[in-house]
Amino acid sequence: MQPDVVIIGSGMGGATLAAALAPSGRRILILERGERLRPSPRDRDAEAIFGTGYFRPDESWLDGQDRAFNPGNFYYVGGNSKFYGAALIRYRAEDFEARAHPGGSTPGWPLVYGDLEPDYQAAEEMYRVRGALGQDPTEPPHSGTYPHGPVPDEPEIVDLRARLQRVGLTPASLPLGVDLDTWRGAGDTTWDGYPDTCGGKMDAESCGLAQALAHPNVELRTGCRVTRLEAGAGGRITAVQYEADGKAETLRPRIVGLACGAVQSAALLLASADEARPTGLANRSDQVGRNFMNHNCSAVLALHPLRRNRAIYQKTLMVNDYYNGDGAGGLPLGNIQLLGKITGPILAANSKLPGWLAQAVAARSVDLYAMSEDLPNPDSRVTLKDGQIRLDWQRSNWEAHLQLVATLKAKLRAAGFPIVLSQPFDRRTPSHQCGTARMGADPATSVVDVFCRSHDHGNLFITDASVLPTSAAVNPALTIAALALRAGRHITETELAA
Repeated sequence: MQPDVVIIGSGMGGATLAAALAPSGRRILILERGERLRPSPRDRDAEAIFGTGYFRPDESWLDGQDRAFNPGNFYYVGGNSKFYGAALIRYRAEDFEARAHPGGSTPGWPLVYGDLEPDYQAAEEMYRVRGALGQDPTEPPHSGTYPHGPVPDEPEIVDLRARLQRVGLTPASLPLGVDLDTWRGAGDTTWDGYPDTCGGKMDAESCGLAQALAHPNVELRTGCRVTRLEAGAGGRITAVQYEADGKAETLRPRIVGLACGAVQSAALLLASADEARPTGLANRSDQVGRNFMNHNCSAVLALHPLRRNRAIYQKTLMVNDYYNGDGAGGLPLGNIQLLGKITGPILAANSKLPGWLAQAVAARSVDLYAMSEDLPNPDSRVTLKDGQIRLDWQRSNWEAHLQLVATLKAKLRAAGFPIVLSQPFDRRTPSHQCGTARMGADPATSVVDVFCRSHDHGNLFITDASVLPTSAAVNPALTIAALALRAGRHITETELAA
């Protein structure tokens, strides 16, 4: 019996779409190339996670100079959200508007914040977000409150919050999807970058997928790698081809949800080229794979040699004083938030410091994450070369990021941290990849409409970060979930109602 809906990928976009469609009663099949993460001794082993890359895929992509590198994406049930920092932040209302940045400008979205607000509220409830309204001056309007209060600051972070306030900043509680007691019950570490095998993080598997699979009409198949989509003469997707256990299989659903992630979704559409569509499916606009964005990010470590930081999880604050401007009437710089507590093994794995020095630094550091917007550029793109993914990321708006890091360093020194170090993240760190199947009102310049429906294929919906027209400067997970809920409602009303 053929499913009514096939969803490709079980990350934030795919799992949330499945949860939105599950009450329809239609037969829904989720195909996931990976398997479920199972508890193991390596779950809280910083050397295994950050040093040897135990959980990273055995996969090679090419960069813009055709040099091979190992990407930092993960292929498990729940996708990259199994390792995410659980920051579930709404895009600000200004992020949906066209606006200038130090490195260029953004085009704006084909919808406004108010169009998505009800879905943001629903996504926060689905992912049980913990937060507090009224602390952040950039917070957009909410139709409701956060489902739970914020994750509490540890004593060292209480002190940091006060220090930041004294130097004129406005720290706010970071909206988080985490059950602290459950997480720490499996080991006293941060959750940022660590795999969730205990259900302590509100990720795509523990929330969206669990809600979907509670319905008997929803099925998950793991170990299924989709290789090709087929489209008929009328434009609708007619077949989904995949491999499982060394065998080729074909499905013929009414609706296809594509949610493999910004790189893999684009790669699948390009690989599905046929005689009538030689540049790939959903690509009449020639925008599939283009406008790849990946946030400009740096780790910033603030130290006082005579003060130890005994925090375990740490990631509870953000600062948006420079989100909509540089503080002096200038252009936006970005978001600042805390990283999960960096330990000696993590620092040694990501720097040239010897182990003993990395341990001494990490014991005294408060660790922050500076994040600036990467702007859409059609020449920053995903292509295929002899079947291999080629990712030519052309970083933009870097001057804004340098200014954000410099401003943050100055504030931290004024707050009582005489030593402040920084290190940018490179292409091996998937800092919120997005943009390769951009949303827009014009089929000539975009891939999907405001409901994530392909302009070219009426039964194809893309519900991952591919569709984001801009990257904004905050973590995109909640926005992906909100867009998936919006798409699911539209599919139910227009495609599955009859």
